[in-house]
Amino acid sequence: MGVLPVPAEVRAILLDIEGTTTPIAFVQETLFPYIKDNVKEYLRAHWEEEECQRDVGLLRKQAQEDSSLDGAVPIPLESGSGEEELERVIQAVVDNVHWQMSLDRKTTALKQLQGHMWRAAYATGLVKGEIFEDVVPAIRKWREAGMKVYIYSSGSVEAQKLLFGYSTEGDILELFDGHFDTKIGPKVESESYRRIAASIGCATNNILFLTDVPREANAAEEADTHVAVVIRPGNAGLTDDEKSYYSLISSFTELFLPSST
Repeated sequence: MGVLPVPAEVRAILLDIEGTTTPIAFVQETLFPYIKDNVKEYLRAHWEEEECQRDVGLLRKQAQEDSSLDGAVPIPLESGSGEEELERVIQAVVDNVHWQMSLDRKTTALKQLQGHMWRAAYATGLVKGEIFEDVVPAIRKWREAGMKVYIYSSGSVEAQKLLFGYSTEGDILELFDGHFDTKIGPKVESESYRRIAASIGCATNNILFLTDVPREANAAEEADTHVAVVIRPGNAGLTDDEKSYYSLISSFTELFLPSST
């Protein structure tokens, strides 16, 4: 892959997380299994807290909306009739969470509970966000060259900040000028990249987007955003057409900034 020159008009670098800054395995083998293995214990420990009750309320509402779906798990209301009933309700929440995760759903209700569980896990040191070793030195170099650096991920902004705030490299939040999640729009729609450009006060062609997903790269390109596809261990393979069409890098160190001459 070698060196990839960054176009002279680029002023900001927009980064995906999973498969770009962070191994896919960290998300699939650490973050998601943590939820599955600990959701019952977390609910028991925090059940009486207002935040937990809000999370359960959202999940219950989502379950009602999902009632016509095959395999959907309803969450009954509590009637206050003792420990046995409480355990039954908690088990229903656990079963609902497991069902949603088995379908890789991205509902706000599920993401909110996951975010709160991960916050507790990061804060107590049970989980540390994994970062590829080339990421931090490269971002520091980009920033020294006057580049702005932003994150755009399908994970919530809160989840992003936890990953980078409690990472294997320490707290590296200072390296980022801002964070975007799907509230700005889906990553596979070109309009999302126009909104990001407007939000950070530049043209779309002033941005270079790094992602491992060709559909996201295509959407960004449609918005006249510069793109490079990142090849990392564990990422999905690319077709021959994708390999020949997109600029490819396997490390952030392969980006060559004009100002670094």
